[in-house]
Amino acid sequence: MADAGPAEPSKNALKKAAKEKEKAEKKAAAKARELAERQKKEADDANDVSVDSYGELPLCGSVEFKPTNIPRESLANIAQHEDKTIVFRSWVVNARVQSAKLAFLNLRQGLHTVQAVVAASETLSKQMVKFSGNISTESTIVVHGLVKKTKEPINSASIKDYEIHIQKLFIEAKAEVPLPLQVEDAERPIPSEGLGDEDDKATEGGEKPIVGLNTRLNNRTLDLRAKTNQAIFVIKSGVCALFQEFLSQKGFILIQTPKILGAASEGGANVFEVKYFDRPAFLAQSPQFYKQMLIASRFQRVMEIGPVFRAENSNTARHLTEFTGLDMEMEFQENYHEVMGMLEDLMLFIFKELNSRYKKETDLVRSVYHVEEFKLPESGKVPRIPFTEGIKMLREAGEKLGDYDDLSTPQEKHLGRLVLEKYGTDFYVLDQFPLAIRPFYTMPSPADPLLSNSYDMFMRGQEILSGAQRIHDSKLLDKRMREHDPPVDPEGAGTKDYVQSFKYGCPPHGGGGFGLERIVQFWLGLPNIRMTSLFPRDPIRLMP
Repeated sequence: MADAGPAEPSKNALKKAAKEKEKAEKKAAAKARELAERQKKEADDANDVSVDSYGELPLCGSVEFKPTNIPRESLANIAQHEDKTIVFRSWVVNARVQSAKLAFLNLRQGLHTVQAVVAASETLSKQMVKFSGNISTESTIVVHGLVKKTKEPINSASIKDYEIHIQKLFIEAKAEVPLPLQVEDAERPIPSEGLGDEDDKATEGGEKPIVGLNTRLNNRTLDLRAKTNQAIFVIKSGVCALFQEFLSQKGFILIQTPKILGAASEGGANVFEVKYFDRPAFLAQSPQFYKQMLIASRFQRVMEIGPVFRAENSNTARHLTEFTGLDMEMEFQENYHEVMGMLEDLMLFIFKELNSRYKKETDLVRSVYHVEEFKLPESGKVPRIPFTEGIKMLREAGEKLGDYDDLSTPQEKHLGRLVLEKYGTDFYVLDQFPLAIRPFYTMPSPADPLLSNSYDMFMRGQEILSGAQRIHDSKLLDKRMREHDPPVDPEGAGTKDYVQSFKYGCPPHGGGGFGLERIVQFWLGLPNIRMTSLFPRDPIRLMP
């Protein structure tokens, strides 16, 4: 019987072989394409006319420094450089490739934004166009570009009449993506008096997200890049400068008092205890004792700008556990209203100069929060409303409260609306507060033993300053401390030196302490005081 011939390959085997062959052919084709693309890129790179005009710079400080001697320009002065090439640092708000030969960038420097164009030409390559249009948002770059006047206004930039035609572009610091917070989202308003992130998923007009305050504060370095935030802190700096400018002209001396105390003062409540080597210490609630001790030391007028610490578990839209105090104390000649007049003129000066020197920043922030202009009285015409008159106004408006009750926050706001309606001003003073609700060092009123020579100042119906005539006689001070509720020991560790300072003769004096953050908050009409603190501290937040 003859042997059988070799078995024919099965259909499955043939199919498998065909697939293997097809796979090998595809792999070879892919390799060929990859090689061709690499060769093309190498050829393009070799022919890239812009190869030295773009790219990432080495980390500053990591290579030997070689000065370029090229001045860097500010976008604020762009109109002075029309048809000239300038060099400037900025960061990328956004970048997009329009086509293989055209890319647009929106660049920012401070509060200024400008449109930049990267257009391919005989001297600028398509590779540079592609590189420029793909730079990540928030990257820091150095630009060499020609300033050109535009035919039509550019609505997407704050600089509307000029644009930059980029000639060179280098990345100095590349931003990692994705960002935890988009800066453009931080430009939008937070929910009114919002404290949390309950509105993070909400949208504005059904499109743009509204980011909650906690998310912003948790990513504060990005949040602070928002133009509105930059403007807030320019204004805050301005208030400090104006405070010092006005009082310096009035003969006040800038002082710095201790913020670490050996014993709790002012009654000992609401203070933070810290470890000081082998013993406890306390963070200062205010510079009050030291201001008065300096008046007793023959310093006639003193002022201070410094941190204040309050251990109050107040989770509200206007309270912080650490804030900046603007404090002043001064002798007066005959009546404590001399001090009130000084404080009124100080605030009117600050308001007036904010309206002129910081109008751009003020208008920017108010445009986001749609706040009405702050209404001011004339100098010498600031309403000084007796506390009893304020109580009467509130009662007539339907509020129920006793003659000597303290005002709640809603009642303060209500009174602010009534004052605005009656006097046409957002700034006013309440005078002669009930003695029982003021500190023990407050001078009792000669008009009514249940009232005091004390006052608060208000903006938009909310308190910004508490002040008074201080007791400058050691015996009366001793008596008031013992009668206070709760009593304060004049021989206590935190009060003994303070009381002692008045035994050697001290002139009549008074003063007050402003909360800087509140001034900024109410001037701009912001919904939350945390927006006016770079890295706010409250009962919950200790980071970043």
